[in-house]
Amino acid sequence: MPLAHLDGIRGDFELWGKLEGSNPSGSVKDRAALAIVREAIASGALGGGRTLVDASSGNTAVAYARLGELLGFPVELYVPRNANPERLQRIRGHGATLILTDPAEGTDGALREARARVGAHAERYFLADQYHNPANPGAHYATTGPEIWRQTSGRITHFVAGVGTGGTISGVGRFLKERRASIEVIAVEPSGPMHGLEGLKHLPTAEVPSTYDPTVVDRTVRVETEEALDRVAELARTEGLAVGPSSGAAVAVALRVGRAAPNACIVAILPDRGEPAAKGTS
Repeated sequence: MPLAHLDGIRGDFELWGKLEGSNPSGSVKDRAALAIVREAIASGALGGGRTLVDASSGNTAVAYARLGELLGFPVELYVPRNANPERLQRIRGHGATLILTDPAEGTDGALREARARVGAHAERYFLADQYHNPANPGAHYATTGPEIWRQTSGRITHFVAGVGTGGTISGVGRFLKERRASIEVIAVEPSGPMHGLEGLKHLPTAEVPSTYDPTVVDRTVRVETEEALDRVAELARTEGLAVGPSSGAAVAVALRVGRAAPNACIVAILPDRGEPAAKGTS
């Protein structure tokens, strides 16, 4: 949808938000989770009573839990203890087993615990590994990218997305650059390792996911948590949108890009819907 009333919209550039909070479990992560599960079932890696295991900051965990409930496979998820409490409640509500991990270790620590669990009993589990599973960016190459190209009638000049697993920006970025190489792909990261932007990674201090393809990213812009939260409040007030902090971060960066690029057509991913804030940092 067009974002036309934000403070900072000046000049002739267009800013569009790709709303992902209306997906079945409430986030962009439905796309990757479904692709991972479909491929695992087709290959035989998931089924026969095996449990899907993965680490997540929250959104992908909700998507896995819902898919497990619908398709009848058990799910065990490793999530930092300071994740959004509403998401934790939803994960449990879908019947998944939830293991809370050290918040100081973030999702990197959660993934290490998930790997250890699977390594000890490999025959019982399927490690979905959203941070290293090519089905993750593949889902966005196959769906999100073509949708954005079609919905902008090919007019898009800049694409802005936050980096968590890197799947969204990598898959969409690759698709768009195959259509027109001059489209600028801009990654959004938190300003430092300790932040309140749940789902995003500060890559200089994190384990870089193999699902992140730096060759399709033209530049990275970092955002303070406070600026992102200000944009979340503004999106609610001026656009009637309830979105999460990572959406605020993407919009903050998109506005910076637009002010420096007259006549641009910018698309920012708004990854999820707004929920009550988590305590602490992510």
